[in-house]
Formats: sequence, structure tokens, C-alpha cells
Amino acid sequence: MVEELKTQWKKLWQERLDDKLRAEGIAVTDYSSLFVERGTIIHATRDFKVLNFKEILEQHKIENADRFIQPSPQADGWNKFIKTEITGKKPQRNKRAETYRQEAKPVLQPKKGGRGWLHL
Repeated sequence: MVEELKTQWKKLWQERLDDKLRAEGIAVTDYSSLFVERGTIIHATRDFKVLNFKEILEQHKIENADRFIQPSPQADGWNKFIKTEITGKKPQRNKRAETYRQEAKPVLQPKKGGRGWLHL
């Protein structure tokens, strides 16, 4: 059921009619499973009700609807998860070699502001 709703959801957004004059996205056909009729404004710049896939899943009485919805980009999202959990943990390389390295000598400030004996 959820897979069917997802395919309908993708189809709704791919087949929408973009009205450039009013800056709106309009549904082209009826999507009864998504509770969207033909001519419904699905995307606009102002004064419209935003379609929410989670609400549609809840109307179909699907349990635990959050697991079928990806996290929003504003609050972390998949990229943040990948960066922190998968690629963020760097392997500890050369750990043994670092214990045997000598510390670098601190860089001292040159005498007389870097002027040598020629510039007297």
C-alpha cells in the first residue's frame, strides 16, 4: 500500500502543470488515493495548503508513518546522517608512527626584525 502511494506521489509531482503567470503547480488528474482532485493547487508561492505525505499515510491509517518519510533537509536530513555516521568517523592511521615522531622545534622570531648585518 505504501509503495503504491509513493508511486502516486511521485507521479503527482512529475505530471503537475506549472502555471508561470500565477506561480502555481496544479494537479493534472485525479489522485483519489492521495485525496487530490484535478485542478488542486499543489505548489504555490502563497495562500495554499501544503500537501503532506505523512498526513496522507495517517488518513490511510498506516501505523508508524514516520519510518516511510525521509527526514527534512532543514532538520538534518540524509546528508547530515551520512556525514556524521558513515563518513565522519575517520580511521586512526599511523597511530603508532605518531608516538615515535619528534616534536617540531618552535619557530623563533628573527633577531632585529629580520634585518641582517648588511642592512645596518
